[in-house]
Amino acid sequence: MPDSFLNGRVQVVTGDLPAQRVDAIVNAANWTLLGGGGVDGAIHDAGGPQILAECQEIRRAQYPQGLPTGQAVMTNGGNLPARFVIHTVGPIYGRQPDCESELLADCYRNCLALAVTQGLQTIAFPSISTGAFGYPAHLAAAVVAETVTGFLAQDATLHEIRLVFFSPRDTKTFLKHQTFPRN
Repeated sequence: MPDSFLNGRVQVVTGDLPAQRVDAIVNAANWTLLGGGGVDGAIHDAGGPQILAECQEIRRAQYPQGLPTGQAVMTNGGNLPARFVIHTVGPIYGRQPDCESELLADCYRNCLALAVTQGLQTIAFPSISTGAFGYPAHLAAAVVAETVTGFLAQDATLHEIRLVFFSPRDTKTFLKHQTFPRN
């Protein structure tokens, strides 16, 4: 049974992000947008070559130097149950200590804004930057909760934001440190 916040608009679950049946899943991408390990690799593997082809076109036409940290772009979902993939690049912990929390917040905020502008109602996120990019999960939890709470206070179109964690341990860490207001 998922934990929920903000009158059920936020669901916290343990599961496989590429398998989520939502309008869009978020890819914790690297700046190249050309695939990689972890969540990024799993999404590209499950989604098929269409996602990579669209990422290559985004790089060619919009971001020849790579996607900047905190920005978000969207591709189709290829073979995924989700219709779309929203790609964002999280901060690498320790590289920009004065603005890491704001860059992480930008990832979530920009993905949510892109979903709204595209008329989407459901979106699933991984825990951006807490894997290979080293952002401490307990610190990220507060940033995520604050950002999502602030966004949803201004938006009524998103029906569900699903925060998907790969392991029960990661889910438990998030739930222990999140700062969502009580329903």
